[in-house]
Amino acid sequence: MTTPVSNPGLALHYTALTDVGLRRSNNQDSGYASPHLLLLADGMGGAAAGDLASSEAVTIIRAVDDDRGGDALDHLADAVDAANRRLGDLIQADPAVEGMGTTIEAMLWDGEKFAVGHIGDSRAYRLRDGRLTQLSADHTFVQSLVDEGRITREEARHHPHRSLLLRAMLGRDDFEADFSWLQPQLGDRYLLCSDGLSDMVEDPAIAEALASASIDVAATELVRLALEGGGADNVTVVIGEMVAADSDLAESDLACADGRPQLVGAAAESPQPRRGVAVDVHDSTASFSSDPEELRYAPRAPSKWRFARWGVAVLILLVALGAAAWYAYQWTQDQYFVSESNGNVAIYRGVDADLPFITLRNLETRTDVVVDALPSFQQGQIRDGIEATDLADAEQIVRDLRENVVTQPADPTATPAVPTPTDTVLPPGSTVAP
Repeated sequence: MTTPVSNPGLALHYTALTDVGLRRSNNQDSGYASPHLLLLADGMGGAAAGDLASSEAVTIIRAVDDDRGGDALDHLADAVDAANRRLGDLIQADPAVEGMGTTIEAMLWDGEKFAVGHIGDSRAYRLRDGRLTQLSADHTFVQSLVDEGRITREEARHHPHRSLLLRAMLGRDDFEADFSWLQPQLGDRYLLCSDGLSDMVEDPAIAEALASASIDVAATELVRLALEGGGADNVTVVIGEMVAADSDLAESDLACADGRPQLVGAAAESPQPRRGVAVDVHDSTASFSSDPEELRYAPRAPSKWRFARWGVAVLILLVALGAAAWYAYQWTQDQYFVSESNGNVAIYRGVDADLPFITLRNLETRTDVVVDALPSFQQGQIRDGIEATDLADAEQIVRDLRENVVTQPADPTATPAVPTPTDTVLPPGSTVAP
């Protein structure tokens, strides 16, 4: 992949803001914003260290902000992969954090366009000319139902399993993120947000807030709307705005006027790895109440009935296939056709076909009609097989064939009889030459 050519005409203004929400005891989101990188991670796992997962992921990925040489998309992909390996190492070192994970939403500005990385249900939006567009596709079970046309987007917002993820960064080898390029324009505003915002606030309200006088005001307004909408989860927003490169940022009152990166949420608090025995979040005797964030990401022990269910399913399938095969065989035995048997016309029961180890035709009647005694075109029909609707129809076909048997002469070598000479009467005056 070729490295994009630098475009000195645009620059990135940025801001990041987070809130723990109204129902959480700690913040498991992490956000980062700088003149070249917008990054958000929504940790999951509850007691299994969701804050640690998002913090470690952001710490690893934001290293690309200090090394931007070469291809931005390759650098971002490598950083995201390194963050996933880091989670895997933490889980292997301490079983207490088994089940932690995080979403990732990242936009790396290389001076000409954005390299974008995405996994999970955190979202990326773009506001261009007053129109809001969702750039990312949720990696959720509910989104798969929407894509298949089984439910609408409005129904998805209230679906009981709307938080069930199909893909996330979990420190596993089957990690699969989406990567792409994105071309910005002057005046674009980009929003990265956790589901604490998108689940609480409708898109039209997000668009109106994102269009506020400044990106700092927009961030504050978006968090306020999420809290007023219920604040059921941590809410984090990271906003970038494309401006003219020659604009004087130092003269503005924006939070990014000093040019320093902004780090918010769990990554700013540096959570420490857990130590000790892991707690089963599905154990009803556990000393804490289950967090929905745990339930949608934490690993579940295989059900003891899993193999029994598979066995029953296989048995049902075999019975169904056996029943279908039996009924198919019975149908063939109600069919008849006329064909040849040892040179004579015969009536068969079944169909004129065979399967391995299974005979689908049986001789019903062998007649005295010789196939070779029939006209040549009927001989061909007999050898190919003539289908009949039932036994009576087959017998009628034989009767019709019998009428077409070619009769041969009794003695084809006999000498033809010589006619007897008769007296010849000559007209008067005629003579016979000597």
